[in-house]
Amino acid sequence: MSALTPVLSAHWDEKDSFTIEAYTRHGGYTASQKALAMDPDAVIQLVKDSGLRGRGGAGFPTGMKWGFIPQGDNKDHYLVVNADESEPGTCKDMPLLMANPHVLVEGCIIAAHAIRAKHAFIYIRGEVTHIIRRLNQAIEDAYKAGHLGNGVDLVLHVGAGAYICGEETALLDSLEGFRGQPRLRPPFPAIAGLYARPTVVNNVESIASVPAIINNGAEWYQSMGTEKSKGATLYSLSGHVNNPGQFEAPLGITLRQILELSGGIRTGHSLKFWTPGGSSTPIFTDEHLDTPLDYEGVAAAGSMLGTKALQIFDETTCVVRAVLRWTEFYKHESCGKCTPCREGTWWLVQLLRDLEAGKGTEEDLAKLLDLCDNILGRSFCALGDGATSPITSSIKYFREEYIAHITNKGCPFDPVASTLFVGAGV
Repeated sequence: MSALTPVLSAHWDEKDSFTIEAYTRHGGYTASQKALAMDPDAVIQLVKDSGLRGRGGAGFPTGMKWGFIPQGDNKDHYLVVNADESEPGTCKDMPLLMANPHVLVEGCIIAAHAIRAKHAFIYIRGEVTHIIRRLNQAIEDAYKAGHLGNGVDLVLHVGAGAYICGEETALLDSLEGFRGQPRLRPPFPAIAGLYARPTVVNNVESIASVPAIINNGAEWYQSMGTEKSKGATLYSLSGHVNNPGQFEAPLGITLRQILELSGGIRTGHSLKFWTPGGSSTPIFTDEHLDTPLDYEGVAAAGSMLGTKALQIFDETTCVVRAVLRWTEFYKHESCGKCTPCREGTWWLVQLLRDLEAGKGTEEDLAKLLDLCDNILGRSFCALGDGATSPITSSIKYFREEYIAHITNKGCPFDPVASTLFVGAGV
């Protein structure tokens, strides 16, 4: 693994890091000038060569996604940036936009040029008013400076606060003014996306990573990370740690190393379980402290890197209660379009509430797993799959704790001494 190299967070410690003056002071908007002088296909190839993978969760190669846009079709093309960061524990995009919104604006200019789009949209969750104001100011300043408006227009669209709109096709429906619900695919957004036109949908961090790649080259970016997971990324560390926050590091770092950087688990306590990629990913335990936090390493260990939201829980946490809180979130945020998710998440909550309160039975545990099996892979989008992940993985590693709730007729944890962290950024 290569050494720590701040890229996105290099100047976050400066008081005026969010201003256009600070951004240009450190070479801001030179990458977009360089990219605009290049052939669009050459920009796409450079991003492909860098190995940049989508930072929204799936890890799909960014340059390859750009290359899917048909050329010479005489249609409008659109770039859409997904800033609808809503999953419990996921909190990387909002700090990035707060500290340096111009890196996203410049990334949008480059990406729009690459896919031959004249219009770009940033879809942001409506609850983050302070981020909306800061991003609006950055866009206004970029227009005044002449970086926007000469070939590409950028619009900030404020969503209504639905978690489902983090799914790219539901986001597109919402952007068009409809209720946010996932679309049937194919056709994929690259063929028929926003307004039925070819569209690229990328995460904030994905687009914000592009200016540095243009300025420094593909080989520089490939020098960080692992063989198949290139570059540096933002890891969001939250929960029972001494110093939570954003830690930028090459892909492939381990939780043990990040904990060393953060001062470790809160004093006097020990690690019980953690999430490698947000609450929709299967949980890990202290057995996984040395798992490489890249796409392949986490998958090989039985989970997903996702949004790299590392939620840390110590031994005072009731795992059943934590999983119940997450499941209540997914049940509440289900759009209701498909039966497995709409009905399934409701029943998951009922069973978990009974088990957490000590009213359940071992048969309920079996029923819970059977429900998860009927939801997984059968829901219209990944929300249903994500709702089952913490349940099945927690039963795998902490089945005895579920049994203890049944035999003790209630939670074995002292409600006063026990603490529960349900996730920052929500």
